[in-house]
This record gives sequence, C-alpha cells and structure tokens, in this order.
Amino acid sequence: MAPNHTLPPLPYDYDALEPIISREIMELHHKKHHQTYVNNLNAALTAEASALDSNDLTQIISIQQKLKFNGGGHINHSLFWKNMAPYDSPATKVERSAPTLLAAIEKQWGSLKKFTDAFEAVLLGIQGSGWGWLVSKGKKGFLEIETTKDQDPVMGSIPVLGVDMWEHAYYLQYQNNKASYAQNIWKVINWEEAEHRYVHGVQDIASVKL
Repeated sequence: MAPNHTLPPLPYDYDALEPIISREIMELHHKKHHQTYVNNLNAALTAEASALDSNDLTQIISIQQKLKFNGGGHINHSLFWKNMAPYDSPATKVERSAPTLLAAIEKQWGSLKKFTDAFEAVLLGIQGSGWGWLVSKGKKGFLEIETTKDQDPVMGSIPVLGVDMWEHAYYLQYQNNKASYAQNIWKVINWEEAEHRYVHGVQDIASVKL
C-alpha cells in the first residue's frame, strides 16, 4: 500500500497569529516546509518498501535517516500548529484554559514567569536547528523542559507544548533576534491544547495523535 501522509490543514487562518507571527511566515512554513517533509517522508517510505521487497539491507539502512528526519518534521510540525492559537483568543489565556497544567507548572517552577524564563533560556541555548519542548513524564505527570535536535521527535514522553527554533520559523520577521521570538511566542500558545495533552497523558500515557 502506498504511503498516504498528507499535509494537515492549519486550525486557523494564515494571518491569525499576527502580529506575533506574520502571514508570510505561516504560509511559507506550512505550505512549503511542512509540505516538503510530507513529500519526502512518503518518498522514503516507498523506497523502504521497495528495499524490503528486494531484501536490500544496505538500502534499507540508508533510508532510515530520511525517515527519521522527514517523519520527525511531519510529527513536530503537526503538533506545533496545534500548539498555537489566534492572537489574544481565549485559548491563549493560561489561567482560563489550563488550570491543571498551570498548577503543575507553579508547583515545579514556583510561578509561570519562572517557567517561561527557564523555557526561553533553553530555547536560546539551542545550537543550530532544533526544538524546545515541555514534556510530561510518567503517571504522575512530572514536567520537564527538553530539546530535540534538527527534526528529532519527542520519544518516551508526552509533548505538552513545543516551539520550533529553526530559522524558517521566525527569521523573516525577527531576523537574528531569537530572544524576541522566544518571548513573544507565549502570546499565541494554545494553552487549551497544552492542557488537553497534559491531562490526557496523565490519565493513560498514550501517544499524542496527529
């Protein structure tokens, strides 16, 4: 059966995150970058199926990095679009949308501000391209801040929220001012989605579905 991964539609208009993230960035990021990951993932899966049919072990091994990179890009971006909500919408208000998660954050970091400061420091410490994540671990929902390199997906934890730190996510608008992007992204974080992922993960430690 041919691979059929497709580009998921955005859950909002391309200009819905302005002025925090411009329409131009969102269109390029979604239509071009994410679509490329989907196309390359499908091509790699087709090549892998052919290599498996012919029992070409060398080819099977050589394809794995393409699967990891493009599959991870598809997973990460599918989560990222849902991680955000229109600027100043109800979902961006943490007290209203994420009471359970907020309580857990305050318990572990002392306050939301201390958490966001710590998260931003991690984002700005990423060398090269990668992602910053708030993840939930174990049945008790312990929270940690993690990074993944390039397009590596989160493994073994629930990705509660993530921030893309590849230059294509911000450079057209923020240029080399990564700190401003890291500070402003909170204004479009979908806390309602983060709350759902956190509570869902605490309940049954299931994988987040795309």
